Amino acid sequence: QVLLVESGGGLVQTGGSLRLSCAISGLTFSTYAMGWFRRAPRTEREFVASITWIVGETSYADSVKGRFNISRDNTKNTVYLQMNSLKPEDTAVYYCALKPSRDYGPAWSALGFGSWGQGTQVTVSS
Repeated sequence: QVLLVESGGGLVQTGGSLRLSCAISGLTFSTYAMGWFRRAPRTEREFVASITWIVGETSYADSVKGRFNISRDNTKNTVYLQMNSLKPEDTAVYYCALKPSRDYGPAWSALGFGSWGQGTQVTVSS
């Protein structure tokens, strides 16, 4: 079983910053990529960013390009999402997920991600 635990959410004003963390534990067998997703009330789950575990190739949704930065610390089994210039439309529950193999699809595709964490709430006030 793979356990993903998100943390770092909170309440910030427009233009502020937050750094989310995702701690990975348990048996993974392999990790091809880690991704961040978000879900706002009454909306579909949205892909935010991903990073390949070994090479570190990153992908971003158009809505967050230039504002968010995904990174990982392989030695600590932790993935981060640095969020800058936050907007009210960034308000959502943020989840991390794991893609075990490229056989499930490329890192920039939302398909194939699983082992969802509990999520962490990010609220950006107007």
